[in-house]
Amino acid sequence: MLHPLAFRDYDELRALRDVSFEVRPGEFFGVVGRNGSGKSTLLKCLAGIYGIDSGQISVNGRLSPFIELGVGFNPDLTARDNVIINATMLGLSRREARERFDEVIAFAELEEFVDLKLKNYSSGMSVRLGFSVAVQVDAEILLVDEVLAVGDASFQSKCFGEFERMKREGRTILFVTHDMGAIERFCDRALLLESGDLVDIGAPEEIARHYAEVNFGRGPAGARPPEAARPEVLITSAWCEDEAGERVVSLAQGRSCTACFEVEFERAIESPLFTLTFRNDVRHIIFRATSSKHGRMDDYAAGNRVVVRFSFPNWLGPSRYTLTPAVADSERRELGRADDLASLVVDAAYSTGSVVDIPTELELRRA
Repeated sequence: MLHPLAFRDYDELRALRDVSFEVRPGEFFGVVGRNGSGKSTLLKCLAGIYGIDSGQISVNGRLSPFIELGVGFNPDLTARDNVIINATMLGLSRREARERFDEVIAFAELEEFVDLKLKNYSSGMSVRLGFSVAVQVDAEILLVDEVLAVGDASFQSKCFGEFERMKREGRTILFVTHDMGAIERFCDRALLLESGDLVDIGAPEEIARHYAEVNFGRGPAGARPPEAARPEVLITSAWCEDEAGERVVSLAQGRSCTACFEVEFERAIESPLFTLTFRNDVRHIIFRATSSKHGRMDDYAAGNRVVVRFSFPNWLGPSRYTLTPAVADSERRELGRADDLASLVVDAAYSTGSVVDIPTELELRRA
């Protein structure tokens, strides 16, 4: 009405095209891809939230979606009412929902806020409540989007423990995330989407490497770009290990931690500089590990690969940390960086509120 003669045009965006795959019963199946690749749309189609224009979706079993923060919750109702309503919508009888109510609230750690309306909840509280309902309905299939990143460190650690339990029980889980460490830790197979197209399906390690190629330098389908446009190094994966060398996505404060990432050199580099930056959930840099403190590095030829490992005592404060590995040359010119390639959740029995909890010794002497 304000601009009746203005030119009007539009482009068609197909969120998903010719995506075909099968998830086996009891499989922990990962879905990865860059922002806008169609991951969340895919889960919403599977959950019946979005209709599809063509093709067919076959779901064999009761399905419980945990896809988007606040979906299915009424902000003007209390947690008590929302739990009963949502559990009933997900397939429980009202009697079963009431019987499991205490377990839901206890898992979410919201006993003090049961009769508070959800519009007064924080985003983290809503996430805890939604996930708690989703895992209590005994669904054969669970759809989980990356909204778990909103929860605090303690709750994320509980969620990862719940994943382990459901995996042992043979539940089928579709898990959307940007965290390749979690994909390699939990998933049996994974799928890679790019611009609505299915690029690859395979073992988690292969998909994590392919995701790095798509995300950090080799084009939509992993094809190498022209020589002049190729990255000088490719950071293919990152992860954390505990003191036993096991890959972990969560770790208790006080335990030893080794942060690792793999680098593939596209050309010869003399004495590269390796760094690994830890950021907390509000994007503050907490610390940066660097190879410059450890003397001169080896020289690497084109095609060489190396796994970089930084070990440290984990006295980080309870939070979720993202890991950004980077490589520079001897002149400190950045050759490659992979922002937030992996994450680590640090949990502690007691939080001081500080970003690190350095061990101290206390001595008291009366004057």
